[in-house]
Amino acid sequence: MSARGGAAGEGPARGARPTARLWIGGAPVPAASGELVEVTDTRGRPAGRVAVAGEDDLRSAVAAARSAFADGAGRDAAQRGRVLYRLAELVDADVEAYAADLAATVPGGLRRARAEVAHAVERLVAHAGWCDKYALVLGGQPQVADAFHVQVTPVPVGTVGVLAPDEQPLLALVALVVPPLAVGCTVVAHAAPAHPFAALRLAEAGTAAGLPDGACNLLTGPREGLLEACAAHRGLDALHAAGCTRAEQRTLEGGAAGDLKRVLVRDTCGDAWADAADGASPWWLEPFVETRTLWHPAGG
Repeated sequence: MSARGGAAGEGPARGARPTARLWIGGAPVPAASGELVEVTDTRGRPAGRVAVAGEDDLRSAVAAARSAFADGAGRDAAQRGRVLYRLAELVDADVEAYAADLAATVPGGLRRARAEVAHAVERLVAHAGWCDKYALVLGGQPQVADAFHVQVTPVPVGTVGVLAPDEQPLLALVALVVPPLAVGCTVVAHAAPAHPFAALRLAEAGTAAGLPDGACNLLTGPREGLLEACAAHRGLDALHAAGCTRAEQRTLEGGAAGDLKRVLVRDTCGDAWADAADGASPWWLEPFVETRTLWHPAGG
């Protein structure tokens, strides 16, 4: 299997545990420090090792994401939809491998894991459908009293940092990452620290599905070393997080005050992650756009 997941259009090999590397710029790379951390299974036994991302890796991932955004990654709305739908197909075709990755570290066994994968596929399909339609809901042509035509257009904010929780680690990661991608943002995500394997498989599948290099980058390892760095990094235009303590939320909001980046910390938990009606709402996309308004004289 190649670094990009095999032949064109293929996902990661079935049953193969993803390599213990970060995913930056569309390829697996070792952590700058070379450090690895052991991940344990549901019985406390070693399940595998993943790279420990540090501030150097965060800087590399943000640089890759900002470069991809500047190069127009995600500019074509219809293409974004096709890529996300193709990603949903790849995940759906590899349910057992994702479920095995989840069941290795998440209590509940394969049955619970398969259900989580199915919900993640549904979420991908739902937001794939919004890619070329959200502007109709979040934008428009408001009527004004003066003689002007007014056009309101939502545009992506830029590069979004994502911090995924340990609860529902694959579904939550998809729920946090896909809305920014759907509107044309690029993403630097940190996988659930205790359950990273399905996230690594998803990152590899994203490149196989056609996500531009650098559009979606994935970091692994403990959250503590990256939380403050993400909050303070001026290359991130917004933060989307879940599973944070009150202290962690204050850290994100305090660090973001320096450059006024947007911070959205979700309190979603339990079965709410699988709520299809809520999860498919365009209001999951709205925090990652800013509104541009064009005023044009309506006549002579």
